[in-house]
Amino acid sequence: MKSDKTVSIARLKLILRQFRDKRNWAQFHDPKNLAEAITIEASELLELFLWKGPEEIERLMKSDKSFKTEIENELADVFCFALNLANSLDLDVSTIVQRKINRNARHYPVRKARGNAAKYTRL
Repeated sequence: MKSDKTVSIARLKLILRQFRDKRNWAQFHDPKNLAEAITIEASELLELFLWKGPEEIERLMKSDKSFKTEIENELADVFCFALNLANSLDLDVSTIVQRKINRNARHYPVRKARGNAAKYTRL
């Protein structure tokens, strides 16, 4: 199995496009449906954390293979639908993520934001 160190975002987007096209699913992959799917899958991911504290989650990730697998599967669904949305809208993920990081760096300067979880409008 390949890893983050060896597979590019472009390659993942291509793999997902090919997977979609082999199944004739492009007709279902409009931006609205993909955005809804991201929200649904993110909710399914969130449900796995419901009523668990940070210590319990850490323990389960180390000791409960099925819990870890469920987390991996739901997170993969979120990433797949997000990359499918990027494909649908012809967005370059690396560009938009770097642009967002740069914007966040301006909104959250280290001297004000370090150790502070407040929104940038409240720093």
